[in-house]
Amino acid sequence: MFRNITPVVQNLLLINVVMYLVSAFLFPQLGDLFALYYINSPYFQPFQFLTYMFMHAGFWHLFSNMFGLLIFGPLLEQFLGPKKLLILWMVCGVGSGVLYSGYTSYRMVNLQDKVATFQADPDPETFNKIVVENRGYFDRAIFDFIDDYSRNPNDQVKIQRASQTLDAILEIQGNVPMVGASGALFGILIAFAMLFPNTQLFLLFPPMPVKAKYLVLFYGLYTVYNVLVNNPTDNVAHFAHLGGLIIGGILVYFWKKDRNSFY
Repeated sequence: MFRNITPVVQNLLLINVVMYLVSAFLFPQLGDLFALYYINSPYFQPFQFLTYMFMHAGFWHLFSNMFGLLIFGPLLEQFLGPKKLLILWMVCGVGSGVLYSGYTSYRMVNLQDKVATFQADPDPETFNKIVVENRGYFDRAIFDFIDDYSRNPNDQVKIQRASQTLDAILEIQGNVPMVGASGALFGILIAFAMLFPNTQLFLLFPPMPVKAKYLVLFYGLYTVYNVLVNNPTDNVAHFAHLGGLIIGGILVYFWKKDRNSFY
């Protein structure tokens, strides 16, 4: 398998591994600079739409993305050619970052509206709803405070604490960055499934063969489910994965129009 690594796949692997090593062991500040932040965050820079996809949160994050590229990338590069594979990787990576930023902006505006509503007319029930929707940022002590606040809804000290808590949520959510090449990788996955839909892949967990089209369909449905559920304790950027699938699917749809046979 490793003898058949194609040039673009090899270079992408090398760049990602080098960037991980440099940011993890030599210049850790690059992780903050190159990660993709919410567009209204003070840490946001336009170049982050490109650089975030070369940053990873840890070894296993890097390994899973690069392993996927290693498995599916070479055959795609042989079939599409180096230029199209690189376009696919970069467009899906940048595009999923842009779509994710739009999704994050929508969520932030929605949260800001809810916080403004509470601060204009403080109410324990409104505060409780916001906390429950963002419960991943709190420990159990917050619910003791909610109970206390509910019994004393006009206590100005508690109202001020509740307001400061919501302001903290806004600041945290507005400054949580996204990193990783998962959006680009999901573009690779959908391309493989569209071009080689009936290729049998052997899974490790569970150990069974499955056709590429069914594997990607499962990943797609799982991603949509996670986007809809929006679990606040889940730190995976599922919408970026969905963006990679959509953009990759659109690209390959136009590329395969003139082709008649896929395996």
